[in-house]
Amino acid sequence: MARSVWPSVPADALVLVPVGSTEQHGPHLPLNTDSVIAQSVAQAAAERLAAGRPDRPVLTAPTIAYGASGEHRDFPGTVSIGHDALHVVLVETVRSLSLWAGRIVFVNGHGGNVPTLGSAVGQLRDEGHDVAWLGCDTPGSDAHAGRAETSVMLHLAPGDVLLPEAVVGDTRPLAVLMPELTTRGVRAVSPSGVLGDPTGATAEEGRASFESMVTTAVRRIAAGRANVRGRLTDPASRSTPPCAPAAYTPVPPAPRTKAAHP
Repeated sequence: MARSVWPSVPADALVLVPVGSTEQHGPHLPLNTDSVIAQSVAQAAAERLAAGRPDRPVLTAPTIAYGASGEHRDFPGTVSIGHDALHVVLVETVRSLSLWAGRIVFVNGHGGNVPTLGSAVGQLRDEGHDVAWLGCDTPGSDAHAGRAETSVMLHLAPGDVLLPEAVVGDTRPLAVLMPELTTRGVRAVSPSGVLGDPTGATAEEGRASFESMVTTAVRRIAAGRANVRGRLTDPASRSTPPCAPAAYTPVPPAPRTKAAHP
């Protein structure tokens, strides 16, 4: 979409908006890791959706590259705009896109953005916008800059991965780390910034993980089934009816793969 001229932009298109972050990912992964993954998943999903429905245009918007990354504030290079600013960015992005686009889906690559995505998309759906969101999830993976993310980046951007610099971080489960992460930040738990173990990461493993992310994204976008906070779920899920209306009510942050600074 970013390289298009306005007369070529189709009306009523499905627009996928990648949402990432600019934050430390240990001594071996680039600051734009989350943004690279979100943009890559969105682009691949858009191509598959367009191929399956040539009558329905699908566009990938420029990536929102700054997110809520306060938990990484003690590492140089991190740029966090916080939850309040991110909420405004997401809301105004959809209000603007809705003037010409049809359906809008945020594709999120950073766990710290999850609470804000839920609240912003919930508000927007309550306003009547056709918007939802999904995450680039790898079930069972380590939390941050570990084997899973390192493998995916070796597949997507191998030239940006400094594999010899990779170190083992804190490998305890995120549920155990969360209290300290939310109060003191990542550096208090892991001086290297790694939460997990990148040892054994491979591009082939990353390719399989990336394929799973894209396949899941395509399946959920095509089904259009969302929970009350606008998060797309699998068609087989029976927890909520398809495209349930999203009430804009404060709720505790949803579980996430990375800690979010309060």
